[in-house]
Amino acid sequence: MLNRVIKQFGLQVDSLTEVEDSHSSTVYKCTLTKGQNVFLKIPYTKLKFQRELEAYEILKGRVSIPDMLDHWSGDDECPGAFLLSELKGKPLTLEASPKVAFQVGVLQAQMHTIHPPNRKLSGIKNEFANWSDFVEQQFYSFAEDVKNVLEPQLYTQAIEKYEQMKHSLPSPDGPSFVHMDFRPANIIVDGDQVSGMIDFESVRFGSTEVDFTKLYRDFLSFDTTLYKAFRVGYTSIRPLIDLETVLPFYQFTDAFNSIGWCKRRGIEKNAVFLEENLARLKEFMKQQN
Repeated sequence: MLNRVIKQFGLQVDSLTEVEDSHSSTVYKCTLTKGQNVFLKIPYTKLKFQRELEAYEILKGRVSIPDMLDHWSGDDECPGAFLLSELKGKPLTLEASPKVAFQVGVLQAQMHTIHPPNRKLSGIKNEFANWSDFVEQQFYSFAEDVKNVLEPQLYTQAIEKYEQMKHSLPSPDGPSFVHMDFRPANIIVDGDQVSGMIDFESVRFGSTEVDFTKLYRDFLSFDTTLYKAFRVGYTSIRPLIDLETVLPFYQFTDAFNSIGWCKRRGIEKNAVFLEENLARLKEFMKQQN
């Protein structure tokens, strides 16, 4: 399939390497014979291709993202592909400065100011009006998979915890463009400057509350200075919801849903990610009991 995509875009490739931290789609970094670096992305499904295509159209000129150099809608064997420019830098790490954390807050807030367009979209759904139903449908859909992984007692306790916690959520904040996978691997940083963000195959229009979970899990929770700088950056663009109220619920559901995701995509292939989320879920249940 890769060779077909390269031929489709007419690329003269000198070398290519697969990007490791892409959990869903297949992504390759390509160095062309002229020395230019580009990225080839093959989404997991045609729906994810359509979401990403619409996201690039909506976000262009409004937040910092790669340039879409070309795209192919695919065929019966390939769900589609994108040819993307390179954002200068590397994924966000814990070594980032407060200046970078501030810019991450600005970037996310800029994204959250984007509202649904006045046209029909075929890939990106507006889930805001029925946000609690959307969250619940995701949870119980993954629950079918989680049931085959967790011990029966822990599974039952997790379901009970979900039903208990969902009533404490505030009113949804939106409708906003939400990334759904806003984590360090999808935020590109060059020195002390945030170059932009990538990966839009899971995006929705919904409540901003869902978008802080992974960033907090993998970045903000490790350093209060970074957390404070992020908050200042975000609130320089738009008001920030009460994270202390919503984060526990979404941290719990993220760990639970991620276990289900690993079961769907293959436990052996995603063993490390599965163990991380099993540990998170068990620790969360211990803290909450």
